[in-house]
Amino acid sequence: MPFIPHTKADVEAMLAAIGVKSIEDLFAEIPANLRAGALSKIPSGLTEMELTRFMQKRAAENDQGLCFIGAGAYEHHIPAAVWDITSRGEFMTAYTPYQAEASQGTLQLIYEFQSMIASLTGMQASNASLYDGASALAEAVLMAVRANKHSKARRILMPQTVHPAYREVVNAVVRTQQIEIIEIPFDQKRGNINLASLERFTKEDITALVIPQPNFFGVLEEVDVLTDWAQQKNALVIAVVNPTAIALLKEPGQWGKQGADIVCGEGQPLGVPLASGGPYFGFLTCKQEYVRQMPGRIVGRTVDLEGKPGFALTLQAREQHIRRSKATSNICTNQGLLVTAATIYMSLLGPEGLRRVAAASHANTRTLIEKLTAVKGVELVFDQPCFHETVIRFNKPVHEVLTALDKAGIQGGYALNNDYPELGEALLVCATETKHQDDLTAYQQQLQKIL
Repeated sequence: MPFIPHTKADVEAMLAAIGVKSIEDLFAEIPANLRAGALSKIPSGLTEMELTRFMQKRAAENDQGLCFIGAGAYEHHIPAAVWDITSRGEFMTAYTPYQAEASQGTLQLIYEFQSMIASLTGMQASNASLYDGASALAEAVLMAVRANKHSKARRILMPQTVHPAYREVVNAVVRTQQIEIIEIPFDQKRGNINLASLERFTKEDITALVIPQPNFFGVLEEVDVLTDWAQQKNALVIAVVNPTAIALLKEPGQWGKQGADIVCGEGQPLGVPLASGGPYFGFLTCKQEYVRQMPGRIVGRTVDLEGKPGFALTLQAREQHIRRSKATSNICTNQGLLVTAATIYMSLLGPEGLRRVAAASHANTRTLIEKLTAVKGVELVFDQPCFHETVIRFNKPVHEVLTALDKAGIQGGYALNNDYPELGEALLVCATETKHQDDLTAYQQQLQKIL
């Protein structure tokens, strides 16, 4: 906000009107230990010019370096046109109001996004996006419980190869809704779902099986076998996918004999930059038979009385917005600006462009692993095909290695010893199409010095 118009008199008048003595009283219910306290490092009384200079100096302290982290957020090249168009006023300040049909441009863009995401995942219907990939998975779990009429158990099989943060969010959302999340272990040699661990559920009532592709380790799961196993038990299949990967891999709608039932994931790789932790957006698609259980907004294409094409929100009851206890979901907005960027990104690249991005990312990751595992003291953890990223292990503490790499301007990867201590001093590394051969060599050389 470039200008704050409220005077001291305005603030006092507001406080008097609501019956409190100070601004602090408005936050009295927040425990003192959770408050930020005084902002002692921010100077007071600066002029506009001085403040601008101060903020520019602070911003210059951000040094990205070479990023090899991945782990659910990926550094891809974004064509300049994407955010040049997205930043136009028609998109940047637009919001779909309750009289949504007044915003035909916004609705058409969302409709195009839905069409592209449905095509990319091989599904028949898509919503207008959700907050992020983790909340999309949580909503997919709730959706599966509502949609699976064959199951009364409300039990979800959740592989440990699903992103740890996604699993935390799912547990936070469903734990008070009588839904049981059962974690499935992974094969510590292969890095994917241990199929033998599913045998004990063969005769049990299971509502849905979650299948990541690729999984959190970058390893490819045996999606056809897993999909058929679940659907033979009348369990739904929830696919959690990387949209860049499925430009190259088999789309979830073609998994097994019948295809996945619900597909979700994080849309950040589609034209959204890494920006100090967000924002992101989640996508959610499904088979046509489950579309009435899909949460969030859905835009449909129709014609008006004169036969001209138009767009409208569809398949949503008013309860979605005003009677929360009756709603399919309490999510009734979408990440419209990021969806705009993703739609433009997919339009510019097209199917072939997306495939090239995926192929180049995969090739760079293979080269990086060859270089890093050639360094003494580094080993490849899993022996299965992977995409985009994979796991290596060091003969010394991983955090010491990462600290040393950081001093050399390299963000070396995501340490796994907190989430997966059984893997030892393991590191998840990723290389996208943005990396040059010189970048990969620089990583190798610095690691050689450190170890």
